[in-house]
Amino acid sequence: MHELAIAEAVIEQVQRELNRAGQRGRVHRVELSIGRLSGVNCDSLRFAFDLLAPGTIVEGAALHINQPAATCVCSACGKRTAIEELVVACPACASEEISIEGGRDLLLQSVDVEGPCESSPPRKS
Repeated sequence: MHELAIAEAVIEQVQRELNRAGQRGRVHRVELSIGRLSGVNCDSLRFAFDLLAPGTIVEGAALHINQPAATCVCSACGKRTAIEELVVACPACASEEISIEGGRDLLLQSVDVEGPCESSPPRKS
């Protein structure tokens, strides 16, 4: 189950980003972008995240996952088609002169934190 290692890496990355930003508030939402061709099982990743979260910076945080599709680009007909799974030919013209763009990334998109940044100046009333 490589999703456990991915969840651990996500939690570590959240901690690094918060340290870099000087943020000390409670994390209430972590947003990931995981391409549909990445090979990551999102349900298993959610399970692993929930398993590892207690006692960490993301304890109690909601995990939101966006799953962008990949795009098949055909050199023969010029068509760009969103795809949900790997293809070996253009869905429009059946040419094998294709390239696949995107859909394989795993990105930490955002971390929502309650409370002010430690490095922010205090607000004046």
